[in-house]
Amino acid sequence: MSEALGISISTVSRALKDHPDISASTKLKVKELAAAMEYEPNSYAVLLRTKQSNVLGILVPSITNFFYDSFIAAVEDEARKFGYTVLIMQSGDSAATEVANVSIFRKHMVMGLFATVSIETEDIAHFRKMEDMDVPVVFFDRVPEEKEVYTVCLSDADAARIAAEAIIEKKKKNVLALFGHPHLSITKVRCKTFVETMKANSPDTIVSVDYPEQADPSEKIVLNAFRSSNPPDVIFCMGDLILIGVMRAIHQLNLKVPDDVAVIGISNGFIPTLFNPVVTYVETSGYKLGKQAFSQMLGRLKGEPVAENVCIESMLVKGGSL
Repeated sequence: MSEALGISISTVSRALKDHPDISASTKLKVKELAAAMEYEPNSYAVLLRTKQSNVLGILVPSITNFFYDSFIAAVEDEARKFGYTVLIMQSGDSAATEVANVSIFRKHMVMGLFATVSIETEDIAHFRKMEDMDVPVVFFDRVPEEKEVYTVCLSDADAARIAAEAIIEKKKKNVLALFGHPHLSITKVRCKTFVETMKANSPDTIVSVDYPEQADPSEKIVLNAFRSSNPPDVIFCMGDLILIGVMRAIHQLNLKVPDDVAVIGISNGFIPTLFNPVVTYVETSGYKLGKQAFSQMLGRLKGEPVAENVCIESMLVKGGSL
């Protein structure tokens, strides 16, 4: 480009950056030629020079989960507006893979990291190292129980309380409550609140708790529950994968919802609409969470004071299953 225009490489570089020392006519010629040549700056060279990649990392257990998919979509939407790109990696719910991925993020000099911890994570030293290197980490959804971390979460206690109150309102007396992995803080909060709400407001109701976590074990638990002499009259599903397994079992048993058994879940909102009737759920929006998480991250990148812990409110979305 410099040879074609008969000017130095440094003049081309400064013209592309709108340097005040470069005349308007020279800037115009450089930019017109750059557009014609579809010129793009060498991002690696920029990274070495500035030590800033303008890349934000996102670490999730799996991108196939609709909740995380919608979270990623929200962050990407916001990142594009502010000139950032996004690097996404999956932990597969393996603590070792999580540590390895965080190391990759460091090597790529990401400016900030959004992370949800794996089921196996017990030590967050690898995340602390990012913070020590002045790379802000914002945890979301599944967050560490440690203090002095920045988190953006759904209102997990409220979501469980709303679901329990909806069940009580329908005067159900035998609840099968299915939760995620018992090691996770999100599960602990939801299970504790759900059970306490049921006991406080409907003490005669039977509440059976299990932790299937995925679709297949959820299906088996429901099939076994209906082989017993006292099957549930309502099933609570903490997440979408659990809901899928529950509905598979209900279809196998030819049960009518809500006449034979009622169903309620906590969901991002898409999976409940796939069934007839539409499943009643407490909304926990991954997209809303992504928007809020990006806002918190942007504040940290700018050095602005932001809240360490932010919660997104939940609300009941009525279908025909309860």
